[in-house]
Order: sequence, then structure tokens, then C-alpha cells
Amino acid sequence: MSVFIVPYLYPFFYSVSMTNESKQPTDKITQKELTYIEKVWHTVAIVALLVVVILIARVAFNVLLMVLAGILISVYFHGLGDLIQRNTKWKRRICMAISIGGSFAILAVLFWIMGTKISNQVAVLSDTLPHTINNAKIKMAETPIGRKILEYLASDNSDALMTTAKSFFNTSFGVLGDIYIILFLAIFFTSNPDLYKDGLIKLVPDSKKPLARQIFDRISYALKGWLKGMMLSMVLVFILLSIGLGIMSIPVALVLALLTGLLKLIPNFGSLAAMIPGVLLALTISTNTAIIVALIYMVTQTIVSNIVTPIIQNKMINLPPALTILAQVLMGTLSGVLGIILAVPLLAIVMILVDELYVKKINETDTPVTP
Repeated sequence: MSVFIVPYLYPFFYSVSMTNESKQPTDKITQKELTYIEKVWHTVAIVALLVVVILIARVAFNVLLMVLAGILISVYFHGLGDLIQRNTKWKRRICMAISIGGSFAILAVLFWIMGTKISNQVAVLSDTLPHTINNAKIKMAETPIGRKILEYLASDNSDALMTTAKSFFNTSFGVLGDIYIILFLAIFFTSNPDLYKDGLIKLVPDSKKPLARQIFDRISYALKGWLKGMMLSMVLVFILLSIGLGIMSIPVALVLALLTGLLKLIPNFGSLAAMIPGVLLALTISTNTAIIVALIYMVTQTIVSNIVTPIIQNKMINLPPALTILAQVLMGTLSGVLGIILAVPLLAIVMILVDELYVKKINETDTPVTP
């Protein structure tokens, strides 16, 4: 009986088996298509997220710079607190309170002592500067190059220069608003830095946490070195220029020295900008006096650069001068004067990140394995 039934059942089983075999590749194809579609959507989501992050960073770039400024001030408070703790062996909180309160107290005392004299000199400067500019225009008109410069400034290009200058000094919330926000950020970062540092490290996978801590330590060390060198250079410039301009009996010498010291925050361009009002005021006395004052500025900047620059380069990574200027121009275009001030520490941070996350990985990959 089975002999007769099996031949008739064979085509049925054969068709069922062929149907199952034909379905299996279809299921595999469908699974591959679904996997491909998921990858496409994942890619689209990542690209969209990057675009959103870039747009937010572009809009809030000045806010990010204020955060960096607050971090720098916090680094200063911690550095001063560490110095106090090493010398006194007091508790950490007491040393940090002295660091913050003492810094504000010293600033208040300096402004109170020097405020009257500086305000008087600023009033004299505001009265004499227009007359000085007119005298400079008269003397410039006596030379062919000076006449071309005056014609350029008198044309429509002067409006473009004024517009550029206004946009250069614009800030997110105004100068006082930015200072207020930066100081409060600095105080918050100083009071509990581990809260923010550990919060960022938690976003990193466990296998990369030691690398993240190493990057934070390098950045902190570099920023401390930059702050030490910058503060030392500002004080030296103020002292040397006060002496030099005082010997030459230049009006408002204290204000000019203070302005030059503050503009030292802007490498390369700050010194040149600070020299202009000093030379203009010296022109009201004589041409020889203006030349001597210009030499005083240049000699002062040279002395400070030769003393301070090695200290900065020992405390932070060696920044190429051309790259520093390019970073300043780029940051000045994006964020004005705040961007130029923070261009060097921001460039140092970027170079540390590139070194830790890219250059060292390439060197480890290219290192030949010895048998």
C-alpha cells in the first residue's frame, strides 16, 4: 500500500520543500533591507544631530566663550588658593575663600587708591586727544603717504571702518552684562569644580575615562601657565611704561601704562593698539619725543616678551606664531574683542585635544611591532 502511496505524495513534499527554500532567501533579503534602512536612518539622525549642534554652537558661541573666560578666572582662583594652602597649611575652603575675597578686595583697593588720579588723567586725555588728532592730521598732510591715508579715511571707507569697529566691540549682553556673567560663572566653577568635571567625564565610556582625566589635567596645567605668564607680563609692562613715560613727562602716563598693560591680554595686536595714543600725545610735544616714546614702547614689549614668553612656553604647549595670529583673526571675526583675548587659550585647548585624540593614536598605530 505504501509503495503505491509514496509516489503520489512525493510531488507534494517536494513542492512544500521548494516553497520553504524559496521563502528563506526572501526572508534574508528582507532582513538585509531592514538592516540597510536602519543604518540609513541612523546616519540621517547623526547628521541631523551634528547640524543642530553646529547651529546651536554658532548662535551661542559668545556664551561658550564666556564659559571659557569663567573657567580661566576659576583657574586663577584655584592657583592662588593652592599657593596660599602650600604656605599656610590651612584648610582648602579657607584658602579658596581668601583667594576669591582677597582678589576682589585688592582690586577694590587699587581702584580706590588710583581712581582719583586715573579719572583726572582720563579727563585730561579726553580733552587733549581731539587736539592731538588734529595736530597729527596736519603733520600727516605734509607728506604724500599721510595725504593718501587721510583721503582714504575721509572717503566712504571710514564708514566701513566705523561699522567694523562697532561690530568688533559688540558683545552678547553688553560689557557689564558679560563681566557679571563671567564673574558668577567663575565663582560657581571655583566653589565646586569636581561637579562639572565629573559630570563631563561621566559622558565618556569607562574605558576612556583615564584618557579624559589626563586631557583635563593637561588643559588645566596649560591654562595655569598661560595665566601666570599673562599676569606677569601685564604687571611688568605697566611698571616699565610708567617709569619710561614718566621720565619723558608724557601727559596721562599712568593711564597709558595701565591701558597698555590691559591690552597685553591681546597678543601681537594689543601692544600696537596701545602704542597709538602714547605716540599721538608725544607728537603734541615734538617729533623727537614721539620717536623716543615709540622706542620706549618697543623696548618695553621686547623686554617683557623675552622674559615672559619662555615661561609661557614652558607651562603650556608651544604655539606657532603664525597659527596664533590666524586664530586671533578668526576669533576676532567671530566674536570681536572677547574672541581675540581668548584665542590663545582656546587654541591651546584645541591643540591638546588634537594631540591626545588624534596624533598619539596615529603614532601608536604607525609604531612598528618588534618581533
